[in-house]
Amino acid sequence: MIERSHLQILKELNKVGTITETANRLHLTQSALSHSIKKLESQFEVQLWEKDGRKLRLTQAGKYMVDLANRLIPQLENAENRLHEFASGQQGSLRIGMECHPCYQWLLGVVKPYLKAWPGIELDVKQQFQFGGLAALINYDIDLLITPDPLHKPHLHYVPIFDYELVLACSKDNLLSQYAYISPEQLSTENLLTYPVTKERLDIYSQFLLPNNTEPKKHRIIENTDIMMEMVSANRGVTALPVWLAERYCKSHQLEVTKLGKLGIHKQLFVGMRQSDEKLSYIKGFLDIAKQKSH
Repeated sequence: MIERSHLQILKELNKVGTITETANRLHLTQSALSHSIKKLESQFEVQLWEKDGRKLRLTQAGKYMVDLANRLIPQLENAENRLHEFASGQQGSLRIGMECHPCYQWLLGVVKPYLKAWPGIELDVKQQFQFGGLAALINYDIDLLITPDPLHKPHLHYVPIFDYELVLACSKDNLLSQYAYISPEQLSTENLLTYPVTKERLDIYSQFLLPNNTEPKKHRIIENTDIMMEMVSANRGVTALPVWLAERYCKSHQLEVTKLGKLGIHKQLFVGMRQSDEKLSYIKGFLDIAKQKSH
């Protein structure tokens, strides 16, 4: 079997021409070097070098092996460097799944400095795992899951990133804009705009409307945040958003922010990962930047 040591010997011999100098450069004894090549020649019944005065001359088969060595050894060295980088966390891929649709704007602020700080890491955001990322995380389809509702399972770990309040965004022309906070019953005459998530996983339903046996006048699903905010601005409905995102649109879209109930609805954003990955340096790096960019 051809081994890397055979390629290194022939490559070096092609440069210097003698067994003595080749052995010195490779830190081998002359007998060990000769024995290694003779064993390879015997295995394939081919001669790789022959004497030419004081030096050795490569045969056609030997020259072929040198050409092979010139191609393969740099690739092997590169592979070894990459493996060391993987081991140290300098290389890898980071696939992120989202279970927080409005948090996409926040994620953009994390991605830019992360890409600069970790140039060896390939990053991808898996939009298809919105609102169903737990299985994707368990099945290794993603590496991190951004969610406000962690479901604790064996071998998973969640890191809290920041706290936020869920608020109601409405047009300044909407009567609800006059209140410091609203009751669930006040939404019974409103069109509620939400992302495409089941009611059970929408906080405005699970923590505000359903416990009070209340439903909005109409529930409409909107996938895009910008479209949703245009509709709210036109007083076509109201929506619940993290306060930091709602406030971004207040000035440009003539909106008001109102608390949901006297005490408000308070949430926390988490990043979930497999326990086996939590010590990877590039994942730690993502968490550090994420915490710095806490909305």
